[in-house]
Amino acid sequence: MEHRSISFGTDGARGVANRGLLPEDALRLGLAAAGLFGGPMIVGRDTRLSGDMLSCALAAGAASGGARVVDLGVLPTPGVAALAPRLGAAVAGVVSASHNPFPDNGIKFFSSEGRKLSSEQERELEALISKEFTRPAGNGVGAVERLDEAAELYVEAVLERLRPSASGIKVLLDCANGAAFEAAPLAFSRIGADLTVAGDEPDGTNINDGCGSTHVDGLDIAGHDVAFAFDGDADRALAVDEKGNVVDGDKILAILARDLESHGRLAGGVVVTVMSNLGFFKAMDASGTPYEVTPVGDRHVAEAMGRLGASLGGEQSGHVILAEHVTTGDGIVTALALLDVMVRTGKPLSELAEVMDVYPQTLINVRVEDPASAKSAAVSERVERAVAGAEARLGAEGRILLRPSGTEPMVRVMVEHADEAVCREVCEEVAEVVAGAGVKA
Repeated sequence: MEHRSISFGTDGARGVANRGLLPEDALRLGLAAAGLFGGPMIVGRDTRLSGDMLSCALAAGAASGGARVVDLGVLPTPGVAALAPRLGAAVAGVVSASHNPFPDNGIKFFSSEGRKLSSEQERELEALISKEFTRPAGNGVGAVERLDEAAELYVEAVLERLRPSASGIKVLLDCANGAAFEAAPLAFSRIGADLTVAGDEPDGTNINDGCGSTHVDGLDIAGHDVAFAFDGDADRALAVDEKGNVVDGDKILAILARDLESHGRLAGGVVVTVMSNLGFFKAMDASGTPYEVTPVGDRHVAEAMGRLGASLGGEQSGHVILAEHVTTGDGIVTALALLDVMVRTGKPLSELAEVMDVYPQTLINVRVEDPASAKSAAVSERVERAVAGAEARLGAEGRILLRPSGTEPMVRVMVEHADEAVCREVCEEVAEVVAGAGVKA
């Protein structure tokens, strides 16, 4: 019997649930994971309507391969990663499409140490998906059991490592109607925060819908000292200061880098991606803080951090890895770490965020027919000429970055410059050329 191929992108296998990503795919992935890693396997998910369908199929596949499966229910992606070593899992599976709209879903895996699988391991999984296995029968079939206290265990693990005293601090949390809706309020209530919670009523279809880190501008900070907004699977967090200003991942990284450096705990510098704001690089240069730049994607950040022994890395999106606390990006840990700096320094977030100036940035996403169209358009002769002309015009006070998305059918055109008008104009001009290079606008 032939099975359709399943490939991993920059963040696991993704697609529209029940169209691009089928329960049959999840079952084959579970079976392949059991064949490659054995068991036990733990499985968690976010709040999407399709999450039950796909996580049940994933668990069924693993059990069919003989692996014992522990279903964690709804839990942040970093929570699944954190519980993998605690529960003695050989592999951990997560059903989530992170910040994507609710019709999408995805499946990714973590190792027994709670780290994302290497590219080589993912290739091995891909090769096994189409393989026919001799499946066990009788008592060789794996059992599937439910762990109802997974959120509690995850929060305990987080607060063992990082527990700022937030007594009297008024905190607003936006849980994106996603995986953090139970764990995040639990964690912040445990540290004594005066808490207000939004986006904590998931109905299966409202994840990331006008809420969370992708809609952080809509948060009403009035009456609060700080707000934190998570994405659908809570591996990201953005903040809003007491004045209503958004504090993105670059500023969060700059704040944490300065704090770690001041205490002699910034090992290996900071790892960021090419999408970090030009202001971040200038701030690091001014303070003499070493940094490494990787392609977009938390996998690249994590791999570089491991190679350098770096204690801090992340992305502008708010995906931050604090190596002394976690093995992957964790929005709740990021928020707690930022709150910890506020508490220890006695400074409001608006003052801490002055660590760097943000250069005006324009980002235009040009829709494409498919990933292949994105790649061909990005390297076409017309586009390359346009980019070269843009670089000459921007000079030392700006930059342009053009790249095909790793998770969506589009080409991203990003321009930064000290002059906002120049920034916008150059970005629009290059985006128009991209759109004309055989790409659907």
